Amino acid sequence: MPKTQFDLERLIVYFQGKFRPLGQCRIHPLTHALHYGTGVFEGIRAYWEESAEQIILFRVEDHYRRWRANARILDLEPALSARELCEVTAEVIRRNRFRQDVYVRPLIYHSRVGIGVGYNDEADFMIVALPFGGYLDSRQGLRVCVSNWRRVADNAIPSRAKICGAYVNSALATREARRAGFQDAILLNESGTVSEGPGFNIFLVRGGRLITPGVTENILEGITRDTVLQLAAREMQMQVEERAVARSELYVADEVFFTGTAVEIGPVVEIDGRSVGHGRPGKVALELQRLYKEVVHWLAPAYASWCYPVFVSSSRQAATRP
Repeated sequence: MPKTQFDLERLIVYFQGKFRPLGQCRIHPLTHALHYGTGVFEGIRAYWEESAEQIILFRVEDHYRRWRANARILDLEPALSARELCEVTAEVIRRNRFRQDVYVRPLIYHSRVGIGVGYNDEADFMIVALPFGGYLDSRQGLRVCVSNWRRVADNAIPSRAKICGAYVNSALATREARRAGFQDAILLNESGTVSEGPGFNIFLVRGGRLITPGVTENILEGITRDTVLQLAAREMQMQVEERAVARSELYVADEVFFTGTAVEIGPVVEIDGRSVGHGRPGKVALELQRLYKEVVHWLAPAYASWCYPVFVSSSRQAATRP
């Protein structure tokens, strides 16, 4: 996560049902989730749009619907509805008086105190927001490798949910890649086909078609992935395929790029020392970056329903740009 230039202790967060300074929040050292990874998190971006003097949460209700659904895998359920969570998140941003891009991290977790892997119904959740710029510098394209670590299988730990313990898999792959001099990694699943990156989905372009691993390939069902699928089909009239992708297809693709809330749209220019396409960000990725930037900054009326402006009191579900 990018470094921040503010006092974390004074950051206002939503924790155990109240707004309070982060420095006053306490979690017991024997909390179940800390030892056994029994939590589910989300990642949500909010964008500062200077011309409107507005912060826009992007697809925030979709994120919270996914978070609530996935939390049920671990028998967790936030006390608030998705719409209520949207407003709490907006209030966290307002109380911190942010005037820049923001990253929001909701986390629900089993809070039983003690030793033992079994959990009960004790749970807490929090919402933290903080200034956040680019996750990876992809302006010149990313250099990545295929990891030796395989993506954890859905019948072991469901990859479609952001389950805390599962991200050891991502951390190992990222650490391996960066030790080897790459910026990040691509993981295969146990069958040897392409799954995703450690924290993002993956797309290929071949012969004018947009290709991405299907939801049965142990991937996160990404909100940004869905956004790109819709933008490519509607705005670029591209044929889209969701299917199994062989490792060797990465090496012969015209373009490869990552998508995710943190990484946004990150072109890949090298995989395992092999250039992707012409070795520079491709025209499809660049056009999707342009479209995506317009949409998340509340500049595309057709997609205004995806935008939740923070600094207004009226209903935001049908928000249109001033």
